[in-house]
Amino acid sequence: MKKERKIKKIDKSYGITIPLDILKENGIAPEDMVQISSNNGEISIQKSRRVTLPKRISPDFFDILEETTKKHEETIKGLVER
Repeated sequence: MKKERKIKKIDKSYGITIPLDILKENGIAPEDMVQISSNNGEISIQKSRRVTLPKRISPDFFDILEETTKKHEETIKGLVER
């Protein structure tokens, strides 16, 4: 879903409004924390995945898990279909 918005100056920063239907579609509620990133002229907003990890779990655990899952996606799908 694409919608056009105007960037507005807010104090020393800038902001946009996000329609409620887009927030709901992406599982984001008012006051949720989000991650903002940019890549090749595109800005992405994703709901933060904040969890408290046990002391022995590395902070980059989810990044490594996601990377590994993507790398072995076809194998995982094959296992599910068995």
